[in-house]
Amino acid sequence: MGALLTFVVASSPGVPFAVLPALIVVPAVGALLVVCLPRRRPELLKLVAVATSVIVGGMSVWLLKGFDATHGAEMQFTSQADWISDLGIQWLLGIDGISLFLIVLTGVLFPIALLAVDPGHDDRAYYAWLLVLEAGVMGVFCALDLVVFFLCFEVVLVPMYFLIGRWGHGNRAYAATKFFLYTMAGSALMLVGILAVAFLHADATGTSVTFDLVAIAEAQAIDTNAARWIFAAFALAFAVKVPIFPLHTWLPDAHTEAPTAGSVILAGVLLKLGTYGFLRFGLYLFPEASHFFAPVFLTLGVVGIIYGAVVATMQRDLKRLVAYSSVAHLGFIVLGTFALNTEGIEGGLLQMVNHGVSTSALFLLVGMIYERRHTRQIDELGGLQKSAPVMAAVFTLVMLSSIGLPGLNGFVGEFLVLVGAFNAHRWWAVVAAGGVVLAALYLLWAYQRVFHGPAKGDNAEMPDLKLREGLVLAPLLALIVFMGVYPKPVIERMEPAVDALVAHIEEHVDGFHEPTSRFGVDIEGAGDHGSDHADEGDDH
Repeated sequence: MGALLTFVVASSPGVPFAVLPALIVVPAVGALLVVCLPRRRPELLKLVAVATSVIVGGMSVWLLKGFDATHGAEMQFTSQADWISDLGIQWLLGIDGISLFLIVLTGVLFPIALLAVDPGHDDRAYYAWLLVLEAGVMGVFCALDLVVFFLCFEVVLVPMYFLIGRWGHGNRAYAATKFFLYTMAGSALMLVGILAVAFLHADATGTSVTFDLVAIAEAQAIDTNAARWIFAAFALAFAVKVPIFPLHTWLPDAHTEAPTAGSVILAGVLLKLGTYGFLRFGLYLFPEASHFFAPVFLTLGVVGIIYGAVVATMQRDLKRLVAYSSVAHLGFIVLGTFALNTEGIEGGLLQMVNHGVSTSALFLLVGMIYERRHTRQIDELGGLQKSAPVMAAVFTLVMLSSIGLPGLNGFVGEFLVLVGAFNAHRWWAVVAAGGVVLAALYLLWAYQRVFHGPAKGDNAEMPDLKLREGLVLAPLLALIVFMGVYPKPVIERMEPAVDALVAHIEEHVDGFHEPTSRFGVDIEGAGDHGSDHADEGDDH
């Protein structure tokens, strides 16, 4: 108990309270409060859940305001407290430019998900599980201790399993079980990897066992071959969570059968646990292994882009189509991450946020259509533009964002990813660019079939977007436009941390130089670096 209190009150100098522990503790306490509310006051359940999530969202925005962009490469708002001292495990939290916007995204999406959809039954358990899920996700993005990270990484499986299994549609039991088994299997190997990296680090340095991420990463004391094997264990867990082709098969089922709020959180936040894991733990802990395996993940990323887009064009279920679009978009993030240069990693990180905003909005809109028409089959829809013009206009904006139209948020991230990938491995970038065209194909075709044409039967009388629904969507629409028109505030807070990560890779990989050049510098030189890097990857 004393350690917990120390943890809660510890904070960085100049910070009035320990905001990072609060991001975890507040939703956990909120979940407990929801469970303990008297049964005679069911109307309080949603109020308490939303209020709790809004408080957490407010703290995440406060983080954004208080974050020092000039020192974005350093861990800020750190909190530390001993937990299991004999084993070197401690509550160690901190954020930098890589984790900052993922925390803000989480803080924004959860209140929206809670407000947008009513569960229909078992309200108490529904709201409690969503708040537990929020606490776990915040823990993942804040954790700097490998054991704490693993615990939070695993905790999120339980509430999502119940959200899909109890409040989902149709074949929800199958989808929930498949989701749980896939992600649990991957994580089991990561636990072995965490133990291995801690004990091997202790043996190599002659120090006591520690799970401190920064201490282990900066020392780089583990043998190269061992580091590659351990990286593979981490990478498998992250690849399942992303998911990367061919480990993606659980995702369409989970998205299709999940309730609307579950799909919003799954697409917006949970899939980012894998891509964030590659950046924070994969590249940082194992720079040489990341460089060694980069061609594999670049290839899988490109395959995911093309495969996701092609399969999306074949879907008859609108929600399943959006689910397969996530496979394609996440392929872009993987491509940018393993380009191993500033532009690529920045683009991938920006796409994590952009995908969370745009795809969450798409799932909300699909959920609103389903509530009205009780079907997601594209063939049973059509002509909705006539009966619901405002909804059609909002869907158009979000769809164009997902396609990557210039002026909207999706363009900036995809552009940076392609720039980074082209400078490092140009042929992968050329193939990936085809995925942009395919995204336009399947999304525009879906829009045409759902909203254009004659409105028959119930389609002609479908109610338009309600004021409450518009207010729920408004923050996401504002972010879509703002981040497309003026991404500078986001990029300038990310860039120092990304630069530091790339420098870390350069320092610990023999003969490696960032395969890129800044805009304004001789591109021919950058291309030479990219060729050298590609050759290095081929040699491995």
